[in-house]
Amino acid sequence: MERTQTRPPFGRRLSRSGLTAVSLLALAATALTGCASGKAGGDDMSPATASAGGGKTTAKTGKVSIFVIGGKSDDPFFSTVKRGVEDAAKLVKAGGGSVTYLGPANYDNLGPDVAKLTRTAVSQNPSAILVPDWVPENQDSAIKEAVAKGITVFIYNSGGITAADKVGAVKYIGSDDYQAGRAGGAEFAEQGAKNILCINTVPGSANQEARCKGIKDGAAGKGSASRQLPLPSSNFGNPSAVTQAIKAALLKDSSIDAVVTIAVGDADSAAAAIKQAGVGSKVKLGTFDLSQSQLDRIKAGTELFAIDQQPYLQGFYVVSMADQYLSYGVLPPQNPILTGPLLVTKDNVDKAIAGTKAGVR
Repeated sequence: MERTQTRPPFGRRLSRSGLTAVSLLALAATALTGCASGKAGGDDMSPATASAGGGKTTAKTGKVSIFVIGGKSDDPFFSTVKRGVEDAAKLVKAGGGSVTYLGPANYDNLGPDVAKLTRTAVSQNPSAILVPDWVPENQDSAIKEAVAKGITVFIYNSGGITAADKVGAVKYIGSDDYQAGRAGGAEFAEQGAKNILCINTVPGSANQEARCKGIKDGAAGKGSASRQLPLPSSNFGNPSAVTQAIKAALLKDSSIDAVVTIAVGDADSAAAAIKQAGVGSKVKLGTFDLSQSQLDRIKAGTELFAIDQQPYLQGFYVVSMADQYLSYGVLPPQNPILTGPLLVTKDNVDKAIAGTKAGVR
């Protein structure tokens, strides 16, 4: 669905071997468990019910029980992840298992809050916990507690294979945030940007720091520069505050000719800031992740790119893979399983728009 990639050193081509293996796994899941009928809803992934195979099962029921820890309910990115979780949960439910999704109320105290959610999941004695490793210094002890209790752990979305190995997780499923950033930094530089500002509204979060570092290194490799603008995490989800902070930075430093944001909501704020500062003719915009507004701007020529890590695949793959591993010992050898990064630009935006209409982009 994406533009043909020509510079694999910057991580702009999806690992075909990883996708092939995990796609076959999903097909195997359908064949082994059958497709569940009915609609999987947001909170309708009720604990469900049939025999587990060779993996660890819950002591109470003897069934596969999977807890997925993700972002907050109104986070646009994680609504797409959750759609993938829900679709994979149909397969789990058809086999008699259960999938439970937990997320924080906000991102103000992200690491400690997710650690608490992990311990909440551990207290339910599940078969598996699937969790991003956003803030390792807060989360790793909780994740290791799960592993020590014999609970299968998969790391997805954030942390990478290094985090998975460190805590004793089975695999990492997601994008490589640093390589994604390098792809974006290189693209900016190739399109003429010399001084890039990376807006970070969740400073200290491992994946967001990796993204901004990747932007800086990717730009430097092409002769351009980048610096980070860290904002209080309370600004995440506060469009007005983010807009004003970016606008102030643009008015203070006229050499800034590109802005990249770590999330789609922030990109909307950045677009507003660029317009209010009156610098739309010279400041290029890019973002991580996708939303309809990003795609509309790319199509209109007012946004250069969006870096897609394909969140639907992260949710679907991590749940279906955990289920098949627990039930049948099925596990692809590739590690990590990469779902991105891929750049969405004017060249492939129409296909990406079709994906968002289907709820999978």
